Amino acid sequence: MVTVLDTVVRHRHPEKAHRPDQEVLRKPDWIRVRAPVSKGYAETREIVKSHNLVTVCEEAGCPNIGECWDKKHATFMIMGEICTRACAFCNVSTGIPTALDPNEPESVGEAVAKMGLNHVVITSVDRDDLDDGGAQHFADVIHAIRRLAPGTTIEILTPDFLRKEGALEVVVAAKPDVFNHNLETVPSKYLKVRPGARYFHSIRLLQRVKELDPTIFTKSGIMVGLGEERNEVLQLMDDLRTANVDFITIGQYLAPSRKHHAVIKFVTPDEFKSFETVAYTKGFLMVASSPLTRSSHHAGDDFARLRAAREKQLNKLA
Repeated sequence: MVTVLDTVVRHRHPEKAHRPDQEVLRKPDWIRVRAPVSKGYAETREIVKSHNLVTVCEEAGCPNIGECWDKKHATFMIMGEICTRACAFCNVSTGIPTALDPNEPESVGEAVAKMGLNHVVITSVDRDDLDDGGAQHFADVIHAIRRLAPGTTIEILTPDFLRKEGALEVVVAAKPDVFNHNLETVPSKYLKVRPGARYFHSIRLLQRVKELDPTIFTKSGIMVGLGEERNEVLQLMDDLRTANVDFITIGQYLAPSRKHHAVIKFVTPDEFKSFETVAYTKGFLMVASSPLTRSSHHAGDDFARLRAAREKQLNKLA
């Protein structure tokens, strides 16, 4: 089947098109996962489908979908299935999005309540076509979850709201518990990997969240294996700490297809452990660094640990 992604990407980003001579690295054993077949997975899938919801778990082809859905963990993707950008790593379709669904906030809130989630992650496609980038829709979803599932803590993974004056303030005012915005890669790779974004705008966005509401935890994630150098990753950590970011995630990039940016390297578990050690020495409250780490993987457990780490830090200062 030819998808919107196939059609648009080849015209907008020819470097993403399939190259017959492109070497495809063999996946090492540590990156392999089992296919999802459990009863819990099937039940979560039914709840998602019955509420006509979209999950990034499916759209991005996340390797952890079997584990997460078995435990009734899911990351809901709001504002449609079509993104206005064409990042070289992403499997979400690119094109002209449809209008926002005014019933979506209520549907998400109902699904969260039905699943009995302690912690939920809400993300979205980029909506550069909207005046506020979808900020008010994010806020509406947060408010709906607070009303229908008041015991659930809320983590959002947002776009960068580039050139959308006042958008960030709308989202922060809705008071999510965790504000996540991923840098995705080091600045030298932005032109090819994340061409529609600006590295230092993303850093400033995360810094601004803390300025607006210091009680909100901030979080950002990157993929490795895209050709970055180790010292670039360490500098990125410093940039995030300058912005007072609490939590960093580091995971292995996996190419969704040959159309996408190639995997340049499979980073070993020992290298991931080294990144974790360095990140903690730089002052992050929480670090998740492993081949299968993804932004929302184990998000609920990680939030509990993040909150405990802050309390411990505050007690030391008291």
